[in-house]
Amino acid sequence: MFERFSREARGVVVGAQVEARRLQTGAIGYEHLLLAVARSDGPHGRLLRDIGIVPEHIEAALRPGDDLDPDALAAVGIDLDTVREQADRVFGAGAFDAAAPADPARRHGRARGHIPFTKPAKKTLELALREAIRLGDKTIDVGHILLAIERVDRDERPSILARAGVDPAAFRSAVEALRAEAA
Repeated sequence: MFERFSREARGVVVGAQVEARRLQTGAIGYEHLLLAVARSDGPHGRLLRDIGIVPEHIEAALRPGDDLDPDALAAVGIDLDTVREQADRVFGAGAFDAAAPADPARRHGRARGHIPFTKPAKKTLELALREAIRLGDKTIDVGHILLAIERVDRDERPSILARAGVDPAAFRSAVEALRAEAA
């Protein structure tokens, strides 16, 4: 399937791997694909930044602990802010939010060897192919990946687009408008 990817789309997949390594995650998620596009200098990267999807928002949504519910924890007597402050005092600034190296392949904070794709990331790449076929395109480009991300994101809880503060319908419309403009 990767032979059908454009040079730029392959760059997004490689960029996602770089992001997963940099963030010290054990797998490449569809969020890493979105992050790689957001960091790119091409038209799709500019589009994402124009609609408010910036790398910092995606990274913030990926941080461990961001899916913790402070109200639910407070109901059982845990103050999340206090836990963060104590972790910062004991382990250093940002320790609570740092990714824990759960992967035994890690050495000195860096993942080594192959980093697998998560199921949602695999589904994203499959749906990118389907988007290309649906649109009658012979190659899979970055726009197809973004359209696939929106489709996968619908089923994810929590949604990376919603956590980044972006309406999924507006996201899809913006990507389709860029495609139409380029055609």
